[in-house]
This record gives sequence, C-alpha cells and structure tokens, in this order.
Amino acid sequence: MRITDLLKLEAIALSENIKTKEEAINKLVELHTQAGNITDKDVYKKDILARESQGTTAIGEGIAIPHAKSKAVVNPALAAMTVPGGVDFKAMDEAPSKLFFMIAAPESGGDMHIEVLSRLTVLLMDDEFRSSLLAAKTKKEFLSIIDSKETEKFSEEKNAKKTDLQDGKGYRILAVTACPTGIAHTFMAAEALEKKGEELGHPLKVETNGSGGAKNVLTKTEIAEADGIIIAADTNVEMARFEGKKVLRVKVADGIHKPAELIDRVVKGEVPVYHHTGNEVNETSNESEGFGRQLYKHLMSGVSHMLPFVIGGGILIAIAFLLDDYSIDPSNFGSNTSVAAFFNRVGGTAFGFMLPILAGYIAMSIADRPGLVVGFVGGALAQVGMTFTAAEGVSPGFLGALIAGFIGGYLVLILRKLCDYLPKSLEGIKSVLIYPLVGVLLIGVVMCAINPLVGGLNTALTNGLNSLGGGSRILLGCIVGGMMAIDMGGPFNKAAYVFGTASIASGNYEIMAAVMIGGMIPPIAIALATTFFKNKFTENERKSGPVNYIMGLCFITEGAIPFAAADPLRVIPSCIVGSAVAGGISMAMNCTLRAPHGGIFVFPVIGNIFSYIIALIIGSLVGMALLAILKKPIENKA
Repeated sequence: MRITDLLKLEAIALSENIKTKEEAINKLVELHTQAGNITDKDVYKKDILARESQGTTAIGEGIAIPHAKSKAVVNPALAAMTVPGGVDFKAMDEAPSKLFFMIAAPESGGDMHIEVLSRLTVLLMDDEFRSSLLAAKTKKEFLSIIDSKETEKFSEEKNAKKTDLQDGKGYRILAVTACPTGIAHTFMAAEALEKKGEELGHPLKVETNGSGGAKNVLTKTEIAEADGIIIAADTNVEMARFEGKKVLRVKVADGIHKPAELIDRVVKGEVPVYHHTGNEVNETSNESEGFGRQLYKHLMSGVSHMLPFVIGGGILIAIAFLLDDYSIDPSNFGSNTSVAAFFNRVGGTAFGFMLPILAGYIAMSIADRPGLVVGFVGGALAQVGMTFTAAEGVSPGFLGALIAGFIGGYLVLILRKLCDYLPKSLEGIKSVLIYPLVGVLLIGVVMCAINPLVGGLNTALTNGLNSLGGGSRILLGCIVGGMMAIDMGGPFNKAAYVFGTASIASGNYEIMAAVMIGGMIPPIAIALATTFFKNKFTENERKSGPVNYIMGLCFITEGAIPFAAADPLRVIPSCIVGSAVAGGISMAMNCTLRAPHGGIFVFPVIGNIFSYIIALIIGSLVGMALLAILKKPIENKA
C-alpha cells in the first residue's frame, strides 16, 4: 500500500498558523474527521495522547509523526499538515516541527502503522523532499510530490537489488538499528546508514529491530562474510550471533547523524572484536551513559523481575491469614487449617524467591547471563544470612540482596577482563566453567564477610521503623505517600516504591500500604475534580477525566500524567498534598499490605481495610479540593 493511497485531499492542510502542540494535534484529528477516517474524534485523540505520553513522536529535522491504533479508526489513513512557523513538539534535536503526518491505524490492523511510519521516515530523510513539501502551494501539488518521490524511491531499491544480484556482491558492512519505542529513529538510522553507504561505495544491509519485530534480518552467511557490523541502538539487540566479528556499538542518534563516520571506522578496521561473554560496555560511543543512570537501570531490572514473585506470593500469604482460624493456635496463625496452610506454603515458596531473583537480575543486567548465577547465589546467601562460621544467621534482607546483585555483576565484569589474558584455546570454557565457578566462589566469600555487618544494619533499620512513635510514623507515611505523586512514575516515585517493597521483605507492611495509597490518589483526585468542577477543565479533559477513576483504583499513577503535564504548577502540588494526607492516615491507622501492587484487587487482604478506604477517600477529596481552589475557570485561563 502506497502512502498516497492513505492520504486524501480532505486530510491535508497547508501553511497553518499553529502555535502549540495541543493545537497541532487537534487540527490533525479534525482533518481525519473531515476525511471520514475516524468515527469518534475524542476516542482517537485520547489514543494519540496516550501514545505521546510514552515519548514524543517528533523525530527531528522539523518532522513530527503522531500515530496511534484506535477502535475509532475506520480504515488505515494519514493526515498531513505544514506549519511554516513551526511548533515545539519536543523533538530530539529540539528543533520546531514544521511538517506533520498523523497516522490513524485500526485496532485490528496489525502493524500497518509501523510499516507506514517506516516508509515515511525513509522518504523524509531527503532534505530536498522535505523542502518541496513545505513549499507546496496546493493540496494536489503536495500529493504529487509524495507520489513522485515514492515512485523514485522504490525504483531505486528495485534497481539496487537487481544490480547486487547480477554482480554477485555480498555486504562488507552490516548494521542493526533499534530504539526504545522501535519506531521512527530505528528506521531513520537505517535509512541514513544505507544512503551514506551507497554514496561512499560501501553498500550496507541494515536489520531494523522495530516494534513490529525484526525486519531485513541478517543471515549467518552475511554475518560470516562481513568485515564489520554497526549496532546503532538504544536498547538490547541479539548479540551472540556476532561472536568474533568486529562490532561498533553506538547510540541510535549516531546512526542518524554520523553515518559516514561510523562506516569509515569499520572500513579502516578501527573497531574492537566482539566476544559474547557478558554485557559489553559501550566504549565506542562518544556519548556515554551516566554511571548513576546505569545503576538505576540495573536496579529497576532486578525490581521488575522480582515483583511478580512478591505480588503473587504476598497475596497468597495474605489469603492464608484471611482463611485461617486464629483461635486454634495463635502461634501458628496462617497455617492452622489445611486450606490456610496450602496458601501459606505456596505463597511462601514464591515469596522466598524474592531476594535471589532481585540480586540475580541486577547482576544479569550488569554482566549478562554469566552474572545471573553469581547474583542469584549472592541473593540466596543474603536471604539466609550465611557467615564463615554459621550456615544461617541474621539476614541482611533486601539491602543485602541489593548489594549482592551489584557486587556479583561487577565481579563477573572483572573476571571477563582478567580472562582476556588467557590463551585463545580456553575461550570456550570461560562462560561454562570459569565465570560460574570463580564467580560463585567469590560472591560466597564476599557475602559471608558482609552479611553480619549488613544484617546488623538491616536489623537496626527494621527495629527503627517498628519503634517509630505515632508522630514519626505519620510523618513517614506522609513522605512516602507524597513522593509517589511528585513525578508519577519517575525517580521519586520509584524510590518510594522500592522502599515500600524492601519494607515488605523486612516484615514491615505498613509502609507499602502508605506507598500504594499515595500512588492511587493523583488519578482519583483528578477524576473527582473533572466530575464536580467541570468549569476548571477543557472539554477533552472532562471527557478523559473519568478514566482516571479506573486508573487510580488499579494503582496506575501514570493516569494523572497528561493533566500534570498540561498544568504542572497546580496539579502536581495538589496531588502531592492529597497523597501525603492519605499516606499519613494509612500509617496512623496501622493499615498493612503484603503485596506491592494491585489497587482495589488486593483490598481484601489489606489489614484494617475500612480505615484504608477512609484514608483513600479523604486523600482524594483533599487533592480534589486543592485542584478546585488552584485551577482557574477555563475561560479565564491564559
């Protein structure tokens, strides 16, 4: 399907005088409506905004391609617009966007929008083509320019493939491109590398790891015969297949903006040989990721893998207490009846994997698969508190597993560096013998040495939390609850969440209850405000507001982000205060939660549930009231 088949004249607007991102989206949605491409513009716009909340669709060079799958879309379609004055669409290069294409894809249309997006980004890499579109005077001229360029491009590709086939040429250079969302930048980097390779006389084959899956996949023969491979990616790609080849690893932005430099380095052989024995540090990129950011990513990798064990195990344990009879044997509460014992054992088994999984996947994030076993063993040793003199001791808990994961990962990286000095003949036994044997031995020594120290610190922290008086406990609840609303999914939110999860591991369930209620308040407060103070919000905000009831009750704080982004100075403080109030009340009422997620679905297993619901109601009403006070009626807003 060609681009011109998807773009109707009614869906084109030229030389628009638009100043803001919201106006641009509204205009493009209206064009789709005029062309009969969508049945409900409000539903479609909500889906567009949901996609924008994940990251901007402005791809730089003055181009923005907002897109979404939606049940409101009748047939696959495009809308296009030029804005000579430009709009700040938060592009990667910070340049204003002047050329817009909005893709409407039906919900059941597969990955059609990805195919269209990749085709568009490839064409739009041509400076002359973009300039021609911006200079178009009529809609017919605009369509004609696209049609001519598309015909020319496909003809070039066909002839290039035919020539290569006739000449029997292979590819000296291969490339793989990928970005976190797997959409625009993936294909822009691929096009830039292919185009520059043709200019320099070094044809490339580029594999794109897009959101629709890997396309133009490199074959074993092509990899074996290639002189070098360029990996332009901001996310993980399959690397084991490049064992022993010269591999240049850079950010996807370098693939877009520095293709000639990358190709030249591969041609000159200024590229290290890749060995798949661990997670390679990107030493070839001019832009290195900050160490703090790396630590955060490794921690989040461990936490994300750990959560299913904590959630599943924690809820089952809580159910065991719900079903048990305390009067039978208070000391064995949770396992007095056979049914309760079943839930307790299954839940306890799942919950018991928490610390090893946390440590294992932190280490794996740092050092790839060889790090997994080292981190896992370190986490297990932290769980039992093993020392040089005792098989079991005081467990350092969550903190100990955290340390085990990072130490284990970096131990494997050090081993990998040391093993570079071994003879080539021993290459095959590194990952199957040396790394696991030496790594497990070293992490065992390290953990036995630090377990008593960290265990004592963990015990002191736990006792300190348990001994907090009424005022201190309430203050702690206010702090962790308020942190959940500061950035709604960002570092502050994650820090409070990890603290709550760590407290579960230490047997302190009140903090997690305060954390979850703090995360539920922002969406609910906004939903209430849009319901009872309609004059404070735009028509679109009033329509999308009720969805936040569901988001909040399901503990999805991110539902408040569009409202916070539109009016941060009023929305964020209101949500912080509401969340802090709810967290404080939850702590004051001794509400407990054994699972780190679930929203209303885990309410049956919350300790002191009625007080928890009261805290939720009060916090939501406080947030709503502050929003009503701080936000001005919409007709008076600047």
